[in-house]
Amino acid sequence: MRKVIVLGSTGSIGTQALEVIAANADQLQLVGLSAFSNRELISQQAREFGLSESAIAIGAEEAARLVEELEADVVVNGITGSVGLAATLATLRSGKILALANKESLIVGGPLVKELAAPGQIVPVDSEHSAIAQCLRSGTESEVAKLILTASGGPFRGFSKQQLGDVTPAQALKHPTWSMGKVVTTNSASLVNKGLELIEAHLLFDIPFDRIEVTVHPQSVVHSMVEFIDGSVIAQCSPPDMKLPIALGMAWPDRLGQVSQAVDWTRSHTWVFEPLDEGVFGSVALARQVGISGLTYPAVYNAANEQAVEAFHDGKIRFTGIFDVIEEVVQRHSASMQLSLDSVLEAETWARKTADSLIAKH
Repeated sequence: MRKVIVLGSTGSIGTQALEVIAANADQLQLVGLSAFSNRELISQQAREFGLSESAIAIGAEEAARLVEELEADVVVNGITGSVGLAATLATLRSGKILALANKESLIVGGPLVKELAAPGQIVPVDSEHSAIAQCLRSGTESEVAKLILTASGGPFRGFSKQQLGDVTPAQALKHPTWSMGKVVTTNSASLVNKGLELIEAHLLFDIPFDRIEVTVHPQSVVHSMVEFIDGSVIAQCSPPDMKLPIALGMAWPDRLGQVSQAVDWTRSHTWVFEPLDEGVFGSVALARQVGISGLTYPAVYNAANEQAVEAFHDGKIRFTGIFDVIEEVVQRHSASMQLSLDSVLEAETWARKTADSLIAKH
């Protein structure tokens, strides 16, 4: 029986994690919950699982405290945004397995997170990185040639830059495949999410950036692939359902039974793969540059994006303005050569203020 804490329990990842735990009560036991602000829903969740008020927390810092205080085997970090960093660090310090859906904390924390993590302590929950982790079982580290991240292309696949300038927040939130929160859905539409995942893949699997590629796969059935030195490519395939990587994150390296539906092989399928149009969606190429630069550049990229996404939904900038703001903030940044938690937080604060200043000019 694995004891599990779910952080961000009222969001998309959190609610699905609770469904997986409820369906596998003989193997998983919920012992703690946190939410950003939805006290009503988290209290309802606690009652459904028989948890006391002392087993729930509101806010990112309280989530970190909960992780430190409760006895558990696994922490699912489903918090949205870089505010999840404190909980990620607390989980690693406590020795618990980190089922990581909060990619921003790894990207922002970078080497700080990796230095704390014991081998195998971080298990990815993003569908792409979960897929890669599964595919890597097919060979040794020395046999890996490339990691291939798949991207759905979002709702604006095939759009020109001019067309992107006129899209609305409502259109950006109509993802063709996945049901996610506002920030992640917008990031998927702008391909910023894929940029963040590129950096995350480098940090999780220690593969150089020049051996990580992105391909557009609108059906979202092939979740990512690994190419080996003999030319063989191993793919992980399943209909789009986040319950599968969530369940693997909590039970890794084991699998839970009947978590999601498999591909129906009695039907015909057409799976398309296309090159990413980096001339229209520049966020992946910029993320690659940011990742190579390292230090506090990834934190600045992420913070500027968070500010720009909110500004877009508030009607302050166009959709194309999201990338413009990120690019200019990154260009203006001068990173400290000493990476520490303080320098990361300082860089984030600077990036948000700089982004807000640029947004105000728009």
